[in-house]
Amino acid sequence: MAIQVGDKAPDFELKDNHGATVKLSDFRGDKNVVLLFYPFAFTGVCTGELCSLRDNLPQFTDRDTQLLAVSNDSIHALRVFAEQEGLEYPLLSDFWPHGNTSRDYGVFDEDKGCALRGTFIIDKEGVVRWTVVNGLPDARDLGEYVKALDTL
Repeated sequence: MAIQVGDKAPDFELKDNHGATVKLSDFRGDKNVVLLFYPFAFTGVCTGELCSLRDNLPQFTDRDTQLLAVSNDSIHALRVFAEQEGLEYPLLSDFWPHGNTSRDYGVFDEDKGCALRGTFIIDKEGVVRWTVVNGLPDARDLGEYVKALDTL
C-alpha cells in the first residue's frame, strides 16, 4: 500500500544521473519536495511527463520546491536520458537494491519489476501532504501538483 497523506515520508539515499548521492532528508527545513516515481526512461508516457515537468520547472522552483524523479533504471541510462531530453532536475536511480525505495513508498510493481506512476508532495518538515498513484499507462496531471503545492 502506498504512503498516505499525513505520513512521514521515508528517507532514502539514491544516486542521481551524475552519480551524486541525494537524500530526501537533505531538503528538510529548506524545500518542499515533489517526489515522482515513473516506470522507465525512454518510454513514451514517461518521456512526455518528464519533459512537461522540464518545460514547467519554474512552477516548482518558484514555490520553494525540489523536483526529484525516481525510476528503477541504472544511473548510466538516466544520464543518457537526461542529456537526450534536456532534463535539468535530478533523476534518481532505484536500481540496486532493485526497487527498495519504490517499495518503501508502496509503488513497486513486483510482477513488472518497475515503479508505478506515484507522486508524493512532501512538505519542508518531511510530511506527505498530497499523493496520487496511477497505473503504468496513465499519465499524471501536472496542474494537480501545482494546486497541491499552493496549499502548503
